[in-house]
Amino acid sequence: MFSGIIEHQGRVSAARHLDRDLEITVATGITDLELGESIAVNGVCLTVTSFDAAGKATFFLSSETLSCTALGRIEAGHVVNLERAVTPATRLSGHIVQGHVDGTARLLAVEKTGEGRHITFAVPARLRRYLVEKGSITLDGISLTLNEVGAPGADGCAADMFRIALMIIPHTWDHTSLGTLKPGDAVNVEVDVIAKYVESVCHYR
Repeated sequence: MFSGIIEHQGRVSAARHLDRDLEITVATGITDLELGESIAVNGVCLTVTSFDAAGKATFFLSSETLSCTALGRIEAGHVVNLERAVTPATRLSGHIVQGHVDGTARLLAVEKTGEGRHITFAVPARLRRYLVEKGSITLDGISLTLNEVGAPGADGCAADMFRIALMIIPHTWDHTSLGTLKPGDAVNVEVDVIAKYVESVCHYR
């Protein structure tokens, strides 16, 4: 389990395609890694399969992971957001994040507003029921607050998409991979798991 507060930015040093799978090596900057530990890489819970003393870690991405996330676009040189699993003593500064991606969104636009950035994404319509204004969303592993949530097909989006808008503070912009994104780039989306549990309880009670 994670909190969506990015601890490190890593750089991908290798991305090796293995038939339908992918193996990536990331210079994490984390020097006390453990074999088999879970790390959220751009919001996707991955397992450390090997590492060295300098913190260079290898992760295996199955075809299932690649089909459900935006990690298939990763290449050597890319910067990724990293978060280690929370401990019982960790402050939950973000929200409950599982690292289980619900879909991908595409960046529509970035507008500088004062020192911050107003950013908009197109999100799959099937996720609309889990999102509310001032609620939480995880994009590429970053816990963020939603400022606007549109309706499917509105604001120029296709019928199977809807628009969300967020205000990004300078710290988040400078210390995550958001600043490297360009319009059209895909990001991993995880909605608030509590919303999904509430939906399930209401449906099956």
